[in-house]
Amino acid sequence: MFVWPCSVILAEYVWQQRSRFSASRVVELGAGTSLPGLVAAKVGADVTLTDIAQNTEVLNNIRSICALNNASCTVSGLTWGDWDETVFDLRPDIILGADVLYDSSNFDDLFATVTFLLENSSGAVFITTYHNRSGHHLIEFLMVKWGLKCLKLLDGFSFLPPCKAASLQGNIQLVEITLDKEKHK
Repeated sequence: MFVWPCSVILAEYVWQQRSRFSASRVVELGAGTSLPGLVAAKVGADVTLTDIAQNTEVLNNIRSICALNNASCTVSGLTWGDWDETVFDLRPDIILGADVLYDSSNFDDLFATVTFLLENSSGAVFITTYHNRSGHHLIEFLMVKWGLKCLKLLDGFSFLPPCKAASLQGNIQLVEITLDKEKHK
């Protein structure tokens, strides 16, 4: 129930890339306060906001945030690594995840879910922001393990307007990830 710096940076990226997001199907994983997904909805994307299926408090909060912001989003429980009907119905063009790389015990479930969504949505991309606590080698390892590749890696502050950057701290990276077609033949 807190807007983390990674969410602010990812939301700004969505805003700056709004023509890319307009009319796209977007799924936000681990949405929490849903800032990036809400921005995507406001620029014309068809957005599904997800968080842990059993966490009804967070899911209800997401619904309230959507209502307060007049954002027409689908809100759905989706627990990474759980293969229920929800995940099979999603066909995103863009998958968003702000600060979803914080608990290493969830990394394989997260990347299994992301890989599944990318495999079922030709040309889709996963865009995530994360605190670079241990160097980029961790995410590189996960990408190789799951047959993914990096399309773009940016310092999260490199595109953030100074007025927004002044209130944020950390070494935040933004990465765009897609399937490594050589490994998914």
